[in-house]
Amino acid sequence: MSTTTRRLTTAQALVRFLSAQYSERDGVRHRLIAGTWGIFGHGNVAGIGQALLEAGEDTMPFHQGRNEQSMVHAAVGYARQRSRLSAQAVTTSIGPGATNLVTGAALATINRLPVLLLPGDYFATRSADPLLQQLEHPVEADVSVNDTLRPVSRYFDRITRPEMLIPAALNAMRVLADPADTGAVTLALPQDVQAEAYDWPEEFFAERVWRVRRPAPDPLELAEAVRVIRAAGRPLIVAGGGVHHSEAEAALKALVDATGIPVASTQAGKGSLRHDHPADLGGIGHTGTAVSDDIARTADLIVGVGTRYTDFTTASNTLFQQPGVRFVNLNITAFDAHKLAARPLVADARTGLEALTEGLSGHRVDAAYEAEYRAGKARWEEVVEAAYRAEDSAVPTQTQVLGALDAVVGDDDVVINAAGSLPGDLHKLWRARGPRQYHLEYGYSCMGYEIPAGIGVQQAAPGTPVWSLVGDGTYLMMPTEIVTAVQEGLPVNLVLIQNHGYASIGGLSEEVGGERFGTAYRYRAADGTFSGAPLPVDLAANAASLGMDVIRAKTVRELRDALAAARASDRPTCVYVETDPTPTAPPAEAWWDVPVAEVSSRDAASSARARYDGHVADRRRHL
Repeated sequence: MSTTTRRLTTAQALVRFLSAQYSERDGVRHRLIAGTWGIFGHGNVAGIGQALLEAGEDTMPFHQGRNEQSMVHAAVGYARQRSRLSAQAVTTSIGPGATNLVTGAALATINRLPVLLLPGDYFATRSADPLLQQLEHPVEADVSVNDTLRPVSRYFDRITRPEMLIPAALNAMRVLADPADTGAVTLALPQDVQAEAYDWPEEFFAERVWRVRRPAPDPLELAEAVRVIRAAGRPLIVAGGGVHHSEAEAALKALVDATGIPVASTQAGKGSLRHDHPADLGGIGHTGTAVSDDIARTADLIVGVGTRYTDFTTASNTLFQQPGVRFVNLNITAFDAHKLAARPLVADARTGLEALTEGLSGHRVDAAYEAEYRAGKARWEEVVEAAYRAEDSAVPTQTQVLGALDAVVGDDDVVINAAGSLPGDLHKLWRARGPRQYHLEYGYSCMGYEIPAGIGVQQAAPGTPVWSLVGDGTYLMMPTEIVTAVQEGLPVNLVLIQNHGYASIGGLSEEVGGERFGTAYRYRAADGTFSGAPLPVDLAANAASLGMDVIRAKTVRELRDALAAARASDRPTCVYVETDPTPTAPPAEAWWDVPVAEVSSRDAASSARARYDGHVADRRRHL
């Protein structure tokens, strides 16, 4: 081994190291860390900031952000669009810059998406103590605010000496490239250590390829899964985000074409089959379609593929009601494969689906079962058409906004959403044409994700039309990265729906006896409640002030024209529409457990509790 060394600061060494890391899957190589987002302060400007400047754009592209949380969201959107094979780094100063990463880190880890976080930290030498923005802990002197990132990171280390970077950086890449362990990775960097020089071995900067595994199923687990599926009379596949991460959509289609087993999808898995495939039943669970939930209630076998089985998917454990229902879970993580007392099939989604297809050769579900779910699918399509239908001169409802967008997008467009009432409407109604079109962040359901994620997707797939759908509540949370889209010349399309408050939580509040308290954006009335006139907030003017082109649409016809113009534009464009609040979305087809006050002096809460007790009776544990 060569003993040649290179004298660099710790920050310079880290940037050089990151520029030489690659992932590889199926023989295709990708740059593992494709760029770095940053906002500079005293905790990183002379370290990572100087190192990025010295390295140059060819070595490590730099992206200037406006909010630390939104920079993580942009990096997550990028990684998801790239099937987790390429990621981005995020650097911040110490103090609030670092703690602003926590929400984004939680979102990344919950959704199993890779992002590298590089927050500054306090002096390792304690030569200046306390620093500006330092949290002083009276009995744990080695604690900093960066420790808030520990529970939301898949890997965490604090680099208190330059040579510590070598094992920490290698471990960080290992986790980022591991399909079973990936998520947020944090390397906390004391600002003095960032600027400290060290003689680094040249081998540290050598090109490294991290191979993304496609583990095959254990033969005994596979044989058992095949036996159980062959014996089932009413099997149902639940497709989760793992199908997309593994790029297993074609393998899923091959299995379904061969066996006739229908597919329902989680928010993360929607688009695993095209919407017009005869076996695609749409979303499942609380925000699912009637046909998916009806089949789920009577299924005797659920085959989960790459799903975490959140409470929205299982309708808070009330959905799968057939007394003898059993589960087979194909998942790359044993933790998820064993959920619901399932027979586990621990493997890569594509590899596992291909093995199941081979093992099930010659098997097909009963023709009557196929006819049943296809008829249910046809009935639901009529529901979608009714929700989308609108007169050209009408003020559009929210579902009619989706209908107008449905008429404009192409197969490769990407539609992004995360929070509010839109996720439920999209899960029930959206007709996903391609495997990357439906981009819902519903693991953390973080308001403010959509606009920065649109930037990340646009970076990952230049030339792809990207639509960030937001309501007024979400827009007010985090519109700042509009400036970044303008600066970078990224033609993200923002569909901004004004409905004067928190529509989703308002509806939930009414359902659980909260009487929509604190959910409307209105003036205070004489009785002290927020029930006066709507606030005169002009969000379209705000978007324009941040540099976006803005098109206002008042009618369905104007909306269609505006969406078409936005799609044709090469600039960031906002389509602003104030919607008719008349409900046109189909009601929930399954329950969601949000506990209701057990005692109350208000009739609304008492009635809600009676309904709640009726639903709780259907809850079961699958053992």
